[in-house]
Amino acid sequence: MSLWFTEKQTENFGITAKINKTLHTEQTDYQKLDMYDTEEWGNMLVLDDMVMTTKRDEFVYHEMVAHVPLFTHPSPKNVLVVGGGDGGVIREILKHPSVEKATLVEIDGKVIEYSKKYLPEIAGSLDDPRVEVKVDDGFMHIAQSEKEYDVIMVDSTEPVGPAVNLFTRGFYDGISKALKTDGIFIAQTDNPWFKADLIYQVFHDVKEIFPITRLYTANIPTYPSGLWTFTLGSKIHDPLKVNQERFHDIDTKYYTKELHYASFVLPKFVKDLTEK
Repeated sequence: MSLWFTEKQTENFGITAKINKTLHTEQTDYQKLDMYDTEEWGNMLVLDDMVMTTKRDEFVYHEMVAHVPLFTHPSPKNVLVVGGGDGGVIREILKHPSVEKATLVEIDGKVIEYSKKYLPEIAGSLDDPRVEVKVDDGFMHIAQSEKEYDVIMVDSTEPVGPAVNLFTRGFYDGISKALKTDGIFIAQTDNPWFKADLIYQVFHDVKEIFPITRLYTANIPTYPSGLWTFTLGSKIHDPLKVNQERFHDIDTKYYTKELHYASFVLPKFVKDLTEK
């Protein structure tokens, strides 16, 4: 009999993948962690029954979290990732030669451990000498930092369990204080089909703190609806005004300099979420 994993995206809709075998399952101190070998997507990391990443489509999310803010900032040297224990965002950050240090703060060390074991293509850069890995509370790390980072990326789960505080106005205030005077902040902000209220709230909270606030999208097939949003807050630098000369060649599968601008062109029902 075939085994299937289904992520229920609402009470009435879900997405399903055929499982070849369960590689690991565990209730950690923070969440339920499952690692599956799937027929369609390869190895898949699932937290609290929500798909976090898969071997086949992971590059979309990780590239769009990292490269949009890093090409927007003229000289990012010190970068922080909150969450992101699978290591994919760190891998993309290290493609930028200006980066001198990348700090990962992941609350659940088990995510790091099993990503290294079952998703080495994603987690392999966590051992790079430019990377500092901290198993710690990202909310508290932000609260204790001041004018330290050029770019902060919040690579969190949805706002449940340990990630609830990462979608609050107080957290965004803390991020602003932890950024240097020309710093940039980016967070994944879910999908507009099922979480429109969340996107609206986050965008307007961020807009009250950062002079430049932008919403952009990407297509990620294993995430709810496939249409995913990211919210960027910047103190000075506008991602829509990046000088073409700032782009340099990096190895990507999804992100391009043309897509950098195009991703900010929103369908009207999504654009409406950015307006009062």
